[in-house]
Amino acid sequence: MLNDPRSHGLWEKTAPYPPLTPRLEEAVSTDVAIVGGGYTGLSAALHLAEAGVNVRLLEATEIGFGGAGRNVGLINAGMWVMPDDFLKELGPAYGDKALELLGNGPYLVRELIERHGIACELEKNGTLHCAVGPDGMKELEERARQWQKRGAPVTLLDATETERRIGTKAYAGSLLDMRAGTLQPLAYVRGLAHAAVKAGAKLHTGSAVIKTGEANGKKILKTERGEVSADWIIVATDAYSTGPWEQVRREQVHLPYFNLATTPLSDSLRRSILPGREGCWDTREILSSFRMDQAGRLVFGSVGALRGTGIAVHKAWAKRSLARLFPQIGEVEFEAEWYGQIGMTDNALPRFHKFNHNVIGFSGYNGRGIAPGTTFGKLLARHILGEVSEADLPLPLTEPKEPGFRALKEAYYEAGAQIAHFAGERF
Repeated sequence: MLNDPRSHGLWEKTAPYPPLTPRLEEAVSTDVAIVGGGYTGLSAALHLAEAGVNVRLLEATEIGFGGAGRNVGLINAGMWVMPDDFLKELGPAYGDKALELLGNGPYLVRELIERHGIACELEKNGTLHCAVGPDGMKELEERARQWQKRGAPVTLLDATETERRIGTKAYAGSLLDMRAGTLQPLAYVRGLAHAAVKAGAKLHTGSAVIKTGEANGKKILKTERGEVSADWIIVATDAYSTGPWEQVRREQVHLPYFNLATTPLSDSLRRSILPGREGCWDTREILSSFRMDQAGRLVFGSVGALRGTGIAVHKAWAKRSLARLFPQIGEVEFEAEWYGQIGMTDNALPRFHKFNHNVIGFSGYNGRGIAPGTTFGKLLARHILGEVSEADLPLPLTEPKEPGFRALKEAYYEAGAQIAHFAGERF
């Protein structure tokens, strides 16, 4: 996108085409205007249009341009925060609702993919959170205990079973979550766009909102060449937000994350490396992730940005790491490389904001956008439809608040990842 091969990498090369989405070039009226063409915005558009609501979605660039089209493609359940900490952070009025909703989020993703026939390489064999050493295993034991007492289908695996499933001796064990899985993230968000258009939603790309206002009891959104008046506005811009709701982006600290995709592995290697196609990530502070696409490419990623000196540093580290993880793989060649930004809130939990009367949005997915974004988009639709009251939402209403030293923290994360990878951080 935007002639930048490092923005969406492999996903842009292998995703089906999006629907035709013309630039907004006229003044129109609608029931609900949605700003942002990612998982949240398109899920909301789809569910509203299916209910017969007139919907217009405005996307500044292209469908899936932000985090929705750049991420690893892990359909995770819940958030980074351990289940018990949900209750401590959100209290009993919200904690249990948020846990249940986000824990079951991957099931909604599966249901939408199957119902709308979205071709996005869906894999339903779960994910493996991999333990690095004894400390990592202790963390996973606690995660397993907390999820299992809530009835979640998670299983703690020992080193032997972990090696059998992954093809490496690097880990002390792993936590298998059968709610989760993998998909091609840009293909999924484009599939949601096709489904929304088919249901009757009107989508406009290249239509950044540059100004907002009110007139005759309606909310007004102005783009460079057009204007939308609406009864409701859903703000679904998250970590890539600019313009009138830039505070959504400024509430989060950006953590850079890159991915590298190998050329397709041989059949024999595919039988020894992730034969069940589970998605994986580890317990390190500077974590790594890896998964297989349907063509047999191994997608390997970690914290860091592929720009400047980071390009050589991170690629060299990735080759060394893959050689240690999977010595059977030999010399690897990368077919694609890309990176993006993860928006991190101060407590690693999402936010619900009301920017004005009938102007609402969820944001702050902390690297777990696929299931939460899809789930919160549907929830926003149900709230506008009158099916869910504000009091019944799973998050409290908060005001956007910029964290201290945000720019300094972002520079630290990018530089720190380069230093760690240059120094040869090991599995």
